Amino acid sequence: MLLHIEQVLSAAELADINAMLRDGEFSDGRATAGYQSAAVKRNLQLPEHSALAGKLGDRVLAALERCSRFSSAALPRRICRPLFSCYTPGMYFGDHADNAIRGGVNPMRADVSVTLFLSEPADYDGGELIINDAYGAHHVKLSAGDLLLYPSGSLHRVSEVTRGARRVCFFWIQSMIRDNAQRQMLYELDQAIMGLQRREGCHDGSPEILSLINCYHNLLRLWAEV
Repeated sequence: MLLHIEQVLSAAELADINAMLRDGEFSDGRATAGYQSAAVKRNLQLPEHSALAGKLGDRVLAALERCSRFSSAALPRRICRPLFSCYTPGMYFGDHADNAIRGGVNPMRADVSVTLFLSEPADYDGGELIINDAYGAHHVKLSAGDLLLYPSGSLHRVSEVTRGARRVCFFWIQSMIRDNAQRQMLYELDQAIMGLQRREGCHDGSPEILSLINCYHNLLRLWAEV
């Protein structure tokens, strides 16, 4: 499932984060790449354990807690610490696969990859996130404050930036639902239930809505790893 979620960050949050990033000390992004990825990765990144990366990561995680669509789609069990990268002219990230296991002494499985865009599309040329799946290549360049969720098992790349600066936050999620198809079905069912509740004007639900809610939780009970 590829899912675009709009306005995860407010304009004020974006302004603060970008101001701090502009003053941040970036290093070679290959420091956090695996062997295969490092060979095709050319970008800058905030050091993973820096105080600034931790502060900005907390801001992003707080915003995600307010986003019901994110929780519905990802069903997170664990979220790794957000990372922050910058691509300037000549930088890119070639075709690569995300590592299945993230972390060192406390490892987690990467089920869902997330890119949160921090630069407006007009501020840079190139820099599209290109994700390959059974339906072809999807070119993604979202507004600042929007994010994209996509399966961590997808081959993907970032095209070369030719003007400006592409700043993004990215991270991985271990979902309670390992299987992407099951996770998508639960998301679509959850969103349909909430849509029916809004249309009916009640949150307790009609008997039919309650039956759908029961089905949702029984599927979650059947499939979830907690």
